[in-house]
Amino acid sequence: MAIDKLDLKKNVLSAGKSLAVFAIVASALVGLTFISTKTTIEDNERETLLKSLNALVPVGYYNNDLYKDSIPLDTPALNYRKKPITIYRARLDNNPVAAIFSVTAPDGYNGAINMLIAIRANETLSGVRVVSHKETPGLGDAIEIEKSYWIKSFDDKSLSNPVEKKWRVKKDGGEFDQLTGATITPRAIVKITKKSLLYFMENKDQIFGDTKNVTSGL
Repeated sequence: MAIDKLDLKKNVLSAGKSLAVFAIVASALVGLTFISTKTTIEDNERETLLKSLNALVPVGYYNNDLYKDSIPLDTPALNYRKKPITIYRARLDNNPVAAIFSVTAPDGYNGAINMLIAIRANETLSGVRVVSHKETPGLGDAIEIEKSYWIKSFDDKSLSNPVEKKWRVKKDGGEFDQLTGATITPRAIVKITKKSLLYFMENKDQIFGDTKNVTSGL
């Protein structure tokens, strides 16, 4: 009887060791799968972001690593929910070409509107794009470049074209068209774009560092 108990104990220990080994191997496989999947997701997100950035600042106008040449910006004027924004800096032979602000307009009709705002070194807009939003389909979603050309009304604009007080939708006495049946959405985009231009104009040297030359051919 004692021998049977001993054998049983050995069998239990052997099974326990096997389970432990199995658990370790399974955990390692799960970890490797997570790392592999995470890397793939990050690569896809990077490619998607670069595609959006290059729509605003084409590759031929800069030769630095636009994705890596970025800085966080912590300023109450542009922060959404007190989170720093990111500025991507385009340079040609180390000379400033444009800064692309990744910002959020907090006051869309249905909530936050995530955007990219590209400002040339000469303080004019290269373009504005909406990255994501929750605006009403058929009304507010006309801010998407795929739905209408309204967002291109910002191309080449600056704080002198139109003058600063005209940086409003027409319903508020400004220069920019509102969307049919939707005023709050474009109002929010005009507002955050103006704020980004103001910040850039006042802090351009700090954004680009010590580089003195300005490239404005874009």
